[in-house]
Amino acid sequence: MTASNWAPYGVELSSRFLLGSAGYPSPQVLAESISASGTQVVTVGLKRTLAAAGDNGFVAGIVASGVRLLPNTAGCRTAREAITLAHMARELYGTAWIKLEVVGDEHTLQPDPWGTVEAAAQLIKDGFAVFPYCTDDLVTCQRLLDVGCQVLMPWGAPIGSGQGLINPFALRTLRARLPGVPLVVDAGIGAPSHAAQAMELGFDAVLLNSAVSQAVDPVRMARAFGLAIEAGRAAFEAGVMAPQDMAVASTPVSGHPFLIG
Repeated sequence: MTASNWAPYGVELSSRFLLGSAGYPSPQVLAESISASGTQVVTVGLKRTLAAAGDNGFVAGIVASGVRLLPNTAGCRTAREAITLAHMARELYGTAWIKLEVVGDEHTLQPDPWGTVEAAAQLIKDGFAVFPYCTDDLVTCQRLLDVGCQVLMPWGAPIGSGQGLINPFALRTLRARLPGVPLVVDAGIGAPSHAAQAMELGFDAVLLNSAVSQAVDPVRMARAFGLAIEAGRAAFEAGVMAPQDMAVASTPVSGHPFLIG
């Protein structure tokens, strides 16, 4: 694996951009956005697909773009519901990858930590590669690792809020305390600068949906996010300058001769 790649559950990926598939103006715009983003992983909401009584080729169109599907359990309120939906997703889509979501609060859509850990434990036993959507709480993240999750997806802010990283301290703490764990910032990203910031903190990838699908020009926005994520990762690997409390001259002159014209 090269420095520019990462490997969730042993699958090597060169793109660190995971893209959602909901809310696009048309399947064509979605396909063009996938291409412009450079993503290799696209999430699919199974509940929405089932509610539509057939996806009319929606999922087939995504697969045709050459990406991996990451079905999610969005909309589930209990561990039991999420487990059932995950099994349906594996049967329908032929993948053991699952983005686990168990909602605990209707206003913020904050994930239920107990329900998420409970569902993750069972799904890991059932042979799933679980990508749990969680908060930035370190203890919850450690419990998810304890039950067998190999990837964590802490939020940047509530889903669809576009607020960016509302608690950088907690995210930095997660990165520092879990140095070998693939971490994906999921939810709340509203601008490419937010995604770049997440990558500069050392996170392995970013997952977002609304910031692209709801843009005036989703295709151009997808490309903008792809570039920002790439730039943020490059900056992290190069070594981002640490903030200083005081001014530090970039061109010190003390003790050096110089000419006055």
